[in-house]
Amino acid sequence: MAPMKSGEIAKKSGQYEIVGPKGGKTGEERTVTRGEPLPPTPRPGQGFKLTDPTKHKR
Repeated sequence: MAPMKSGEIAKKSGQYEIVGPKGGKTGEERTVTRGEPLPPTPRPGQGFKLTDPTKHKR
């Protein structure tokens, strides 16, 4: 799955890792709520991958 870009709307809430242009890990994460746009990345060409979706109890 291709990384999501800044400004795209998050389909799931959770921790999104910032990845490099080729998918390499940066060690940085951002918490994003479903329906909100992904924040800007520190460097051009970076994107986001969902690494830890929020678990909701029902």
